Amino acid sequence: MAKKIKKGKKPHKNKPTSKKYSKYKIEGDKVTRERFCPRCGPGVFLSKSQGRFYCGKCHYSEFEGKKEVKEPEKKE
Repeated sequence: MAKKIKKGKKPHKNKPTSKKYSKYKIEGDKVTRERFCPRCGPGVFLSKSQGRFYCGKCHYSEFEGKKEVKEPEKKE
């Protein structure tokens, strides 16, 4: 009979992130929250998924606007 070769699991490595605080805006000594739910208040953040911001508590959604495409100028 052939022996089965077991593959070992690779150890988990933390990925480095360039921006540590993504839900806060730091300006000097002030820290302000970004993207909080307008219905629930500043204690609940909106998550970003599939081109929209979503509140998991009250199911509020904000859709991202379409990016404006500039048409090239026509030369006469």
